[in-house]
Parts: sequence; C-alpha cells; structure tokens
Amino acid sequence: MGKIVGILLAAGASQRFGADKLTHILPDGDLVAVRACRNLLAGTDKVVVVLRPGGEVLATQLQAEGAEVRICTNAEQGMSASLVFGIQTCPEAAGWLIALADMPWIMPLTIRKVADALRLGASIALPCWQGRRGHPVGFSHALGPELFALSGDVGAKAVIQSNIELIHIIDCDDPGVLQDIDRPEDLNPLKKFKIPS
Repeated sequence: MGKIVGILLAAGASQRFGADKLTHILPDGDLVAVRACRNLLAGTDKVVVVLRPGGEVLATQLQAEGAEVRICTNAEQGMSASLVFGIQTCPEAAGWLIALADMPWIMPLTIRKVADALRLGASIALPCWQGRRGHPVGFSHALGPELFALSGDVGAKAVIQSNIELIHIIDCDDPGVLQDIDRPEDLNPLKKFKIPS
C-alpha cells in the first residue's frame, strides 16, 4: 500500500484576519500553522505544506516539524491552485488528506481515522461532528485525475459533489473538524464549540 500524504494548504492571504493568521501564537505557544501541521503529521505518512511566496520564516518552522514545504507561485489563483500544486508533488500517493492550516484543533486521532479509511479502500473519507461534515477530507489515488483538473477558489468541493455516493463518513467526537480561523475572535474556539485542551 502506498503512502497517505497530508496536503496542508497554507497559501491563503489571511485577508479577513487582517494579519498573517498562520503565524499567530495560540495560548499554548504554538503557531496556528505549526499546530495544524503537527496534528496532520501524527495521522499521515508524510505531509506536504503548500505556502505562498514570502513565507520563508514559517517554512523553516514547518520543516523543523518534519514537513516538506513547497512554494506555490500561483497561489493567488485560489485554493484549487494550491491543492492541485500540492498533490502534484506526490502523484504516486495511495491517497491524500487535504487539510487547512487555519484549523489547528483537529485531533490527531480524527486525522488517523480518515487516513485509515483510505487505507481500507474508501474513495472519499471525511469526519463528521454532530451531523456536520468537516476536515480533513481524504481522497484515494483513483480520484487523482478529477483533483488535478480543479480550478478556482472552491477547493475540492466539485469532486465531492460529483462523487457523493463514494463518501465514507466518519462520526467523531471532535468539534475541531469544523473550527477554522478567519477572524481574530475565532482564536477562542470555546465561544462556539467545546474544544478539548
């Protein structure tokens, strides 16, 4: 069985946050993107982080965690450009877990469960908390051609929507699968979800 590779998308512009949210320090001292990367590394065989140009300081810290960092020069074309760029760095993978660097509260156990579903033959696997689908989303190698054809700023939604019957949903007790950081007030997840510490 080939490797399940985590693709950590970290090439956004953080426009709604007003600063670089990925280098914001969480209460325990971790940077947002470093925590997201560490969690993804705990549940996959390898992690490729996709950064936009100019993220050298963050790149160094993510490499220190054990991730492979790649710079996407056309990141401004949208999330799909970063996603396609990321999976093209490891086209031989058995599957990819697409994760967002502004989601630092996903439990490593949840990530492992999504990766394991791919290992057991799922075409698409994703976690669900209290009836709501979340991240990361796993795709098998067989869906590579559809992923490579993506464009725009909607990520892999089109591939999910055109393969609804292939989705393997993993119920989990992990509200972190829904909690991203768009604005400074999102740094306190307790206001919306009860996040385990």
